[in-house]
Amino acid sequence: MNLYSKVIGEGSPLLILHGLFGSGDNWFTLAKQLGEHYTVYLIDLRNHGQSPHSNEWNYKVMADDVEEFCNIHQLNNVYLAGHSMGGKTAMKMSEMYPERIRKMMVIDIAPKYYKPHHQTILEALCSLDFNILKSRKEADEHIQKYINDFGTRQFLLKNLYWVNDNHLGWRFNLPVIFRDIENVGEATPHNTETQINIPTLFVRGEKSNYITSTDEELIKSIYPKSQLINIPNSGHWVHAENPQALFKAFTTFFV
Repeated sequence: MNLYSKVIGEGSPLLILHGLFGSGDNWFTLAKQLGEHYTVYLIDLRNHGQSPHSNEWNYKVMADDVEEFCNIHQLNNVYLAGHSMGGKTAMKMSEMYPERIRKMMVIDIAPKYYKPHHQTILEALCSLDFNILKSRKEADEHIQKYINDFGTRQFLLKNLYWVNDNHLGWRFNLPVIFRDIENVGEATPHNTETQINIPTLFVRGEKSNYITSTDEELIKSIYPKSQLINIPNSGHWVHAENPQALFKAFTTFFV
């Protein structure tokens, strides 16, 4: 699959993979800063953003997509970073195509299995009827019945676009995501005896519970050349909540 991307800056190639319901655009502000040091590729993963939709959606095919992207753009020895779902995709990439990666950063996700926990968001998204709702404001008012947090609603509504002059739609492939949401939480890699010797930085939001102290042993067993750091004053959305600290982590590690 030929993935959509935006390319910013000059230097060694740095690929950034977004999380569930996101797109490369979520990283644009930080990427402009990083572009002073790297050629940053903001990639839309399959079924997200402006990349193609597909009926097949799991970490293996997403890692294959990133490998194909590297082939198309003739990228080798890349720096690879991924947040949440993108972090799992990066880990799958490191399992399947380790020779492609120079160093890797995994942001606020561990290699373990996560139970599905997006049911309320999916319920809200599936409840929207774009034959009735004709504006972003109306969509926001509707999903506010399900989601109180303003930031979460705005993040989701960034995915709305005009399919035609009077009909809104989602850029992400909601039916397939709804059907296969269990795949997002799968352990990656499946075999906990796998060892991946790529220098890897795991980044944890200080206020997030996605990486716990009990996960540290698992991380070290799979990624023996890894280290774990905390980003202060941030939860799961590290790049939005403390971009300057994350920028420093990027430029310190990816050298």
